[in-house]
Parts: sequence; structure tokens; C-alpha cells
Amino acid sequence: MKDLTQGKESTLIVKFAIPLLVGNLFHQFYHLADSIIVGQFLGKSALAAVGVTMPIIFTLISLVVGLSIGFNVIIAQYFGAKNYSKVQHTVDTMNIILLISSIIFTIIGLIFLNPILSLIKTPADIHEQAAKYLSIYFIGLIFFFGYNGTSAILRGMGDSKTPLYFIVISSILNVLLDLLFIAIFKWGINGAAWATIIAQGVSFFWSVIYINRYHHFLKIRLFHIHFDQFIFKKSIQIGLPTALQQSFVALGMVALLSVVNLFGTNVVAAYSIATRIESFISLPAMNFAAALSTFVGQNIGAQRLDRVRTGYISTQRIMFIITVCLSAFIFIFSTSLSALFTNDIDVIQISKDYLQIVAFFFVCFSAMFINNGILRGAGDTLIPMFITLFSLWVVRIPLAFILSKPFGYYGIWWSIPVAWFFGMTLSYLYYKTGNWKKKTVVNKEIVTSE
Repeated sequence: MKDLTQGKESTLIVKFAIPLLVGNLFHQFYHLADSIIVGQFLGKSALAAVGVTMPIIFTLISLVVGLSIGFNVIIAQYFGAKNYSKVQHTVDTMNIILLISSIIFTIIGLIFLNPILSLIKTPADIHEQAAKYLSIYFIGLIFFFGYNGTSAILRGMGDSKTPLYFIVISSILNVLLDLLFIAIFKWGINGAAWATIIAQGVSFFWSVIYINRYHHFLKIRLFHIHFDQFIFKKSIQIGLPTALQQSFVALGMVALLSVVNLFGTNVVAAYSIATRIESFISLPAMNFAAALSTFVGQNIGAQRLDRVRTGYISTQRIMFIITVCLSAFIFIFSTSLSALFTNDIDVIQISKDYLQIVAFFFVCFSAMFINNGILRGAGDTLIPMFITLFSLWVVRIPLAFILSKPFGYYGIWWSIPVAWFFGMTLSYLYYKTGNWKKKTVVNKEIVTSE
């Protein structure tokens, strides 16, 4: 646990963000290694099949992940207010919701798997492999939801180091199981899915054991669970816009992928490779935004708005420097990085084109995420949701469709940075209004009542 209401703001945010960043680097390392192993051992068709499944999986899990973010904000604010009984009530309520949601999404995913793949125009030569991968992945969704819940608990209490350890072990186990199941047992694309499920299950159970053993005022339990209606309603108010935002973002990725799919397997494979690499450069912004959200939540709970503004400015400055350096690296080494996944010259060239177009617009992406981070930490998620949906569904997707007609897949690539610019501008303008300060969950009346 870490109290973020005392000490130098920039130092606290950096120390909190680094374990998050390292942990997600390991998580992305798994995805990267998974793609490399699949691409090198099973070929570009299998690689494209895995790439096709990613937006679909993200769509189905985004609602639950968004809800866990809502609970994370509440945990951070109650923890900052030193109201530990409410922290326990929040955890109990969250676990009930996540368990029910995971079961529902598993059933939905298994029933509508093939219709969804057909809807997004998945190329015929990779449809069967994509269906196999998805069907196995859905079986293990309960572990993914459970681990996201335990991570939200720990981060809300200022602990970003412990989830790092779980992610490191899970990522290493994932890679080892990938090699075992794919290279040795010859299970094909099924092996990649089973490796993911097993690794996520290990992380989930270990995190539950850790929380129950080392946090005296907090337990993850099956019996005597307290469902708090007020906390549930607040989590819905905070988490649902974020969940819907992520869900519609994921659906947007599916819609974008349906445009990409029209250009054939080579472009789909290149898109899969480029977005894997892109996910690395986006990690610092996403994790510093998450750190800022927890920092903001705790300080709002402690009635320290002065520290909130200082933390926001410091985070934006840090991220600008980091993003410029990473963008230059991606631009220079785009060919070499793409070649890690495949030996196909055409696929490598298409992936390189994508990366070099979007590379220096990641400054807009980073600034947008930091803006959303401070708003989310305050509990204001509705307006950021509308801004994100506008940038995606009004700007990026229509632009991708329109530009792909005269410019081919280059038009799709250019639609992405344009949407980032709109998102950055609109989120900053809303931050400047100050309306987010009125959305706090914990106020004096709530803190003192039981």
C-alpha cells in the first residue's frame, strides 16, 4: 500500500507508474513473443488469424475492464479518505459483478463466435484458425476478469509493484507454454490459446492468495460478502461510461479491421504486426495515465486539489519527453522490428509504412491519455467517453473508409493520427473547463458515514 497524498507529486507518480509500465511491458512481451512464435512456427495465416481475434476479444472484455476501473477509482478515493470498511465493501461488490459478467460474456462469446468472424469479413483462409483460437480463449475469460479485479484493488491502494510480479511470472510462463505447446507438442494455434488461459489462471489465484495473506483489513472471500448498493451505483456511474468507451473503441477496431480485411491476408498480417509494435510505444502513456488516475483519486479523497493540478502538469511534461524518444526509435527501426515477426517482404513493407506514418503522432495519443487519466481519477468519465467515441466513430472510421478508396491501405493508416489529434484537443478543452472537479465520489458526508 502507498499513500499518494504526501510527498513530491512527480516523484510519486513516476514511482507508481514504473512498476505498471514494467508489468505491462512484460504483458506485451508475451503478446509479442506469442505473435513471433505463431508467425515463425505456424506461418503468416496463423499470425493473421490471431490478429483478427484481438479486437473481438477486446470488445467482449472491455465492459468488465471498464467496470473494474470504476471500482478502482472508488477504492482509491476511500483509501485516500482512510475509510477501510468501505474499501472492503467496494471489493466485495466488485467481485460479485465481475463473476457474473465473466460467465455472461463467456456464453455470449461461444454462441456468437462464427457470426462475428463472418460479420467482420474475416478472410476464408484464416476463419477456421481464428475460430479455434477464440473458442478456447473464451473458456478462460473468468481468469482474465478475476486478475483485472485483483489488480484494480491493489492499484487503488497505491500498490503497483505487486501486480508487476504477477505479470512477470504470467508472461514468462506464457512464453514457455507457447514454445511447449506449439513447437514441441505441435498443437498449432490451439496451443497459443491454452498457454494464455493457464498463465492467466496462475496469476489470478496467486494474487488472491497474496491479498488475503498480507492485507489485514481486506479479504477476497466467497462467503459473508457485503453487496453495497451505493457503491454499485457509483461504480456504474463511473465505470459504465469507461466500459462503453472501451467497448465502442474495440468495436471501432473491429470496424476498422473489416476495412483492412478487404485488402487481403498480407495487409491483415502487416496490420497485426504493426499494431503489436504500436502497443509498446503506447504503454508509457497508458500506464502514466493509470498512475495519474490513482494519484488523483487518493488526493481528491484527501481534499488535496492543489496536488492534482501539479501532478497533471508534471505527468504531461514527462510523457512528452518519453514519447518523442520512442517515436523516433519506432520510425528508424520500423523495418527491423517488423522483420521479427515474418520473412515475407511484402508484409514487412506494409507494416513499415503503417509505423512510419503514425510514429510522430504518438505525442497526440499520449497527451490524450493523460488528459483522460486526470478526468477518470476524479470520477468524471461520461464526457471523455463522448470525446473518444467522436474521435473514433465520427473521425477515424469514416475517414479510413473514405481514404481507402483512392489511397488504398495508406488511407486507413492516415485516419489514425487524425483521430488522435481530435481526441487530444477535445479532452484538453474539457479539462480546462474544470467541471471534472464536481464529480468526486467521496465527499465529507460520505467519508464520515457508515
